Amino acid sequence: MLGRQIEAVLFDLDGTLVDTAPDLAAALNATLAHNGLKSLTYDEIRPIVSNGADALIVLGFGSELNAIKQKELKAHFISFYQQHIADKSVLFEGMSDLLNHFEKHHMPWGIVTNKPEYLTTPLLEKMSLNTRAACVVCGDQVKNTKPHPESIYLACQQINISPDKAVYMGDAERDIRAGRLAGLTTVACRYGYIPNGDNINDWQADISISSAAELLDFLHVTQ
Repeated sequence: MLGRQIEAVLFDLDGTLVDTAPDLAAALNATLAHNGLKSLTYDEIRPIVSNGADALIVLGFGSELNAIKQKELKAHFISFYQQHIADKSVLFEGMSDLLNHFEKHHMPWGIVTNKPEYLTTPLLEKMSLNTRAACVVCGDQVKNTKPHPESIYLACQQINISPDKAVYMGDAERDIRAGRLAGLTTVACRYGYIPNGDNINDWQADISISSAAELLDFLHVTQ
C-alpha cells in the first residue's frame, strides 16, 4: 500500500510511455541497408532502444568504429528517424486510458527523457501529446542527464510539485536511480526495453508493474 499522497506522475518516454521501438528499429535497419549490411531482427533491436542512437549504432555496426564513421552513420540514422518518427510509434497498451484518467481527476503528468528536444518535440506533436503533458524535460535541456536527478528536479519545479508527492516511472535502471535520488516514488516497467541479463529487481524501485493499468491500482487514484 502506498504510504504517501501522490499529486503528479512523471514518465520516461521511450519504453515507458510510448512504444517507439518499431520506428527506431526501422531507422537502424535502413542505415544498415544503406551500408550494404543485413537487417537485424526486431527482437535484437528492441532491448537496446532505451539506450539511444549511439547504442543502436554500436549494436548494428560494432564498437570499433572511428569517430568519423560513427558520426556519419548516426547522421543517416537520425535523418531517417526524423522522417518516420511516428509512423508506428504508439502509446503502450492501457496508457491512453491511464492518461485520460489522470486528466479527468486533474492529476498532472509529465515526461522526463534523455531523448533530445529536437526528436522529442516532433514525436509528441505527431502523437498529440505535447499539449497534454504538464511538463516535458529533455536530455539536452539539463547539464546532467539521468541517472542524475537534475531533470526530474526540473520537472517537479515546472509543475510546482514537491518530489515526495510525485511518481517517476521508467524502464531502465538509470530512471529508477534518478527518481530515487530525487526523492520520488519509483515505478519500474517490466514491459519496457530491458536488455537480456538485466534484473529489474536489482533496481530497487518501490514497485514494478507489467501494464499501465497496474499503476492505477498502486496509486489508488479515485475511480
